Amino acid sequence: HEAGIPVIAYDRIIRDSDLDLYVSFDNERVGELQARFLVDHLPTPGKGRIVRIYGAKTDNNASQFKRGQDRVLEPYIARGDIVVVHEDWAEEWKPENAKRIVNAAITAALASNDGTAGGAIQALSEEGLAGKVLVTGQDADTVALQRIAAGTQAMTIYKPLKTLTRGAAELAVQVAA
Repeated sequence: HEAGIPVIAYDRIIRDSDLDLYVSFDNERVGELQARFLVDHLPTPGKGRIVRIYGAKTDNNASQFKRGQDRVLEPYIARGDIVVVHEDWAEEWKPENAKRIVNAAITAALASNDGTAGGAIQALSEEGLAGKVLVTGQDADTVALQRIAAGTQAMTIYKPLKTLTRGAAELAVQVAA
């Protein structure tokens, strides 16, 4: 801004900057979709024990995913239909941190992205449970799609990056003009 240059945050909010524009997906909706899938696909739909793996605690997107998941899960948890047996934040979104979380309590895993889903599935594989325990994700990473085809990951959320990128570029041109 001091140099007269507009500041645009793309997919991640910049908290310590005066922004002209912030472009992202509806991350709370992504969390809602993940949780709805999990609830609907538990062995007894709407009832079960789950492990919640959040993203990086320092990432605003991770908090937004969690808020969306909470909106769907809270009524089930309040009734006692769904029990969260373990939950934790996966530092830096690293799969090995998700693996540690799942190793702590193996059941259904509501992972906030495909990388953490991969760590969870690795832990499940070591216990002979890959494909037997529901694991969610988001980003539609190639490896996640392969895990879905193999039956070890239940779902992912595809976010059309070209749409966001194109929209951000068009808005950036408008802001610059």
